[in-house]
Amino acid sequence: MTEKTTYMDANFTKLEETPSALDVSSVVKKYDRSSNQRIWTGLPSQVITLLCAAFSLYCIYVTMFSTAIPEVRLNIFIALVVVIGYLHYPIRRNNFDENDDENDTRFHISFGLNTKSHINTIPWYDIVLMFMGVVPLVYFAINAESIIQLALKVTSPRNPDYYQMISLAIMALLSLMELCRRCVGIPILCVVGALLIYALCSVRFGKVVYDLFYSTGDGLRSTPIDVCAKYIVVFIIFGAFLERTGISAFFIDLANIIAGASAGGPAKVAVISSALCGMVSGSSVGNTVTTGSITIPMMKKAGYRPEFAGAVEAASSTGGQIMPPIMGAAAFLMAEYMGVPYIQVAVLAILPAVLYFAGIYVSVHLEAKKLGLKGISRENLPKFRELLPRMYLLAPLVVLVSLVSANVFTMQFSATVSIGVAILVGIINKDQRISVKKFIEALEAGGKSTITVAVACAMAGLVAGCITTTGLASELIAMVVHLSAGYVLPALVLTMICCIILGMGVPTTANYCIMAAVCAPILTSPAIGIPIICAHFFVFYFGIVADITPPVALAAYAGSAIAKAPPMRTAFNATKIAIAAFIVPYIFAFNPALLFSNVEPIVQIENASPFVIQCLQIMEIALICITSFIGIFGVAAALNGYLFFHIKPLFRVILALGGLCMMVPGITTDLIGLFVLVSICTMQHFQKKKMLSDSQDIDEAEALASR
Repeated sequence: MTEKTTYMDANFTKLEETPSALDVSSVVKKYDRSSNQRIWTGLPSQVITLLCAAFSLYCIYVTMFSTAIPEVRLNIFIALVVVIGYLHYPIRRNNFDENDDENDTRFHISFGLNTKSHINTIPWYDIVLMFMGVVPLVYFAINAESIIQLALKVTSPRNPDYYQMISLAIMALLSLMELCRRCVGIPILCVVGALLIYALCSVRFGKVVYDLFYSTGDGLRSTPIDVCAKYIVVFIIFGAFLERTGISAFFIDLANIIAGASAGGPAKVAVISSALCGMVSGSSVGNTVTTGSITIPMMKKAGYRPEFAGAVEAASSTGGQIMPPIMGAAAFLMAEYMGVPYIQVAVLAILPAVLYFAGIYVSVHLEAKKLGLKGISRENLPKFRELLPRMYLLAPLVVLVSLVSANVFTMQFSATVSIGVAILVGIINKDQRISVKKFIEALEAGGKSTITVAVACAMAGLVAGCITTTGLASELIAMVVHLSAGYVLPALVLTMICCIILGMGVPTTANYCIMAAVCAPILTSPAIGIPIICAHFFVFYFGIVADITPPVALAAYAGSAIAKAPPMRTAFNATKIAIAAFIVPYIFAFNPALLFSNVEPIVQIENASPFVIQCLQIMEIALICITSFIGIFGVAAALNGYLFFHIKPLFRVILALGGLCMMVPGITTDLIGLFVLVSICTMQHFQKKKMLSDSQDIDEAEALASR
């Protein structure tokens, strides 16, 4: 029996028993491969902690001040990632020897073939794999200028060093792929492997090796790893410092104040807190476990079914990846791929994210009404006046958004300044004050978190490189256009399926890179004609929802483990709750105004002034938001089967169709959908009143009969 801890609110009132740190750790290790790390204690642990901290400081320095060419800067970055990666990730997951002496703090190298992991021990083959990755990368960095001058001749059979150059490239790629298997997972490796085989079968061997390893702009050192080293790593370190300021607890308390007392309050708290915490995190599974360890037990105690409680947390935490400003660090990649400023990407994401969480909020509200659930009593909730003195915890986020919005400073500079503000906030916060130890721990956490993202970005670069080298993108476009007969809706559906399959079990950043390389060009092709911004948001959304879409729904499985519910049932519930994520992308694909793009005035007025046109455009956006929200409400009610009371199957179908009509652009469809929704809501309302009246008459008759 594991020890349990109890969650307390601001008044130190017991709300619900929550899983212990051991329970949470076991869930994370089961569903988040990046958490399965080698165990170091004593002096080796201190040395590796300092190494990770130094790596974080090095990354901040390079991204701020380095003028080195990409071939030098990126190769050294990847080499350091390989070193730290193999120091932390063993060959097998959850395979530790229970007989190890925990008091032994010496460093060991094992020379056997045993794959069990031991405390303070690294096997000889991991050292070999580490050097296989580091030596070629460092060699390339040292000889970068001569290799660049040789260009394609590097991998030409006529080159005297042909076998050496080919061997170095193969060694580095194999080392990185093995590290990817350990810390990211097999799904993305399967995609890379399949594309590599296709590339080797259709393109000259030397050309493939050159494009994937020696070329800059394609392959290993393409946009994903460049953006990771330049922007993402600094924001990961910022997130590590922000977590140590105690902002997660602040978000949960704020969510409790906003929605805790309403019907089914704990579920609404989960939706709001997960949205807020997810803004600065890059892991759906990590978000699910972090906030779910508190909110899921609260939801179960309130009366929600375990599978529903786990599904709400999984859907909400996954939605954190599409919540501005950081969006799981993918916003920086989106800005690079679309060629627009980062702040524009963050602004474009606001309305779709609000609609997504509104859909989840409606689902949990209707479920609460259906089950007759109450909220948490106000006596057991934090008071806003007690939260006000902690508002300074938001300072790092406010500074970050302000600096980036000003469009004067670089993103690296903005993130670095925000890190400094987070440190100051941590020093001020007497409850969770940042000490020297916590400062180093934050740098260490940032360095360790970078490994998974960097390796995933490296693999995404290989995917993009293979597609570019083989010309596969044009073949995929031709195939989808042929299958869809040039119609937009079938093309969107086919692209959605492709995104969900390719996104299964892949981290947010790598997920988007793969989507941008494989799926986005399909939608932006002249035959389909979706605007580039809409296409990239479309593929990003459907890549993310793979985390809650069966069969590989890692976030949902993590939620089910905490809720002690059937995993597959939890995954299907999460898909149903997050229905907005499957609808909103279609809305902005057909109507870019939802992304503030190509906005037409609500009515056309000849010779109107620019101010009037702008007002009419704002009215058009407002109308789209209102109709979309009403439509999502209708679809959510239809899937839940409850409005004022249970809805019959036929009316559920009609209600769903009415909701979909509200989301299809056009006055006619809006009016049809509105008529259907208002009719069913009115009918339900009067039937509910009649049922209550009949029930009251029966009660009065029984009372008279008993006299």
